[in-house]
Amino acid sequence: MATEILMPALSPTMEEGTLAKWLVKEGDTVSSGDILAEIETDKATMEFEAVDEGIVGKILIPAGTAGVKVNTPIAVMVEEGESADALPTAKPAAVAEAPAPAAAPVAAVAAAPAAPVAASGARIFASPLARRIAADKGLDLAALKGSGPHGRIVKADVEGVSAAAKPAAAPVASAPVAAPTPAAAAAPQASASQVAKLYEGRKYEEVALDGMRRTIAARLSEAKQTIPHFYLRRSVKLDALMAFRAELNHQLTGRGVKLSVNDFIIKACALALQAVPDANAVWAGDRILKMKASDVAVAVAIEGGLFTPVLFDAEAKTLSKLSTEMKDLAHRARDRKLAPQEYQGGSFAISNLGMFGIENFDAVINPPHGAILAVGAGIKTPVVNAAGEIEVATVMSMTLSVDHRVIDGALGAKLLQAIVENLENPVAMLA
Repeated sequence: MATEILMPALSPTMEEGTLAKWLVKEGDTVSSGDILAEIETDKATMEFEAVDEGIVGKILIPAGTAGVKVNTPIAVMVEEGESADALPTAKPAAVAEAPAPAAAPVAAVAAAPAAPVAASGARIFASPLARRIAADKGLDLAALKGSGPHGRIVKADVEGVSAAAKPAAAPVASAPVAAPTPAAAAAPQASASQVAKLYEGRKYEEVALDGMRRTIAARLSEAKQTIPHFYLRRSVKLDALMAFRAELNHQLTGRGVKLSVNDFIIKACALALQAVPDANAVWAGDRILKMKASDVAVAVAIEGGLFTPVLFDAEAKTLSKLSTEMKDLAHRARDRKLAPQEYQGGSFAISNLGMFGIENFDAVINPPHGAILAVGAGIKTPVVNAAGEIEVATVMSMTLSVDHRVIDGALGAKLLQAIVENLENPVAMLA
């Protein structure tokens, strides 16, 4: 029987993507695991594998199409002797349209293609054929474990299962609870045409938003509107660190390792999160998750946006290991070759603009992180030493942006103090 191939969700946050390239053509026979297409998400280009065997009967979405919504039919798979016309295909409303004003988001949710959902509310990933077989047998997909890519439930997972896995009767729905009325409605934003009218007669170039830019705009707008930021500022003297770094780099020359100031900052933050464990936390909607390991994300600028690759278990890694791993992540980030699991997660982030000469700035928290450290340039500055004398020192400004739902002022101050102590006493970080 003809079945639809749907646009996959290649990461937990993916809502749409670009169908960059088809690697098969109509009439090709494919097996489970064969690569069908290359799909660009908001962050990377990933390969899309077939989860069932069959023949590519019809390609519905051509290569190069941007804004294809998750779960939109992109092709039709048929069995031998079948025609793709055996399955009525949906109209190609695959491309994301411009955002509609006011109440449009509610309508969009209602019109979205249905996908299996577990009792907990989490979406269940299953191939169209597996869903059809499960429906015929009366199976509960939530009770099955998928063996396909990213845990996707495929035909083999449901063929040998009996109706014993059939779901229990659904509980009676309770009376609906009225949604809380927002304190104040957000002011409507000007439309693209309204903004363009302001610049009639002026020359300009219109730049379409790609997936990454749309995601950055959406996530950071959400962050500034919903996260109660507050800011803590400290200066740190870097002279001891610079001298220690020069000594270590001289000793590491033979190993081809060159430590940067940023490597020390990553290590200092990772150890500080262990010293102040209550600050090593993320916001999870109705609860706080206190993390055990220090998983530190570091902002990496790329053309058209940025990535925040995560250094997992950073507190347990040596400076040379952190340096090597960070260079690799940054290189692959600029080539857009990172896997989603390499830039998702973490509880804390670092954004360093010191190499651009920026002395200080306030960074926006990357949800669900509890905090982000904005790092400025080291500047030669006159300071008063412990003896009351004026001397010249290299001073770096740091600003800790904190989510007040997760971390209170005194706790944030303890975390920043621990970071400063680590940076001003770098030898202790190796103890």
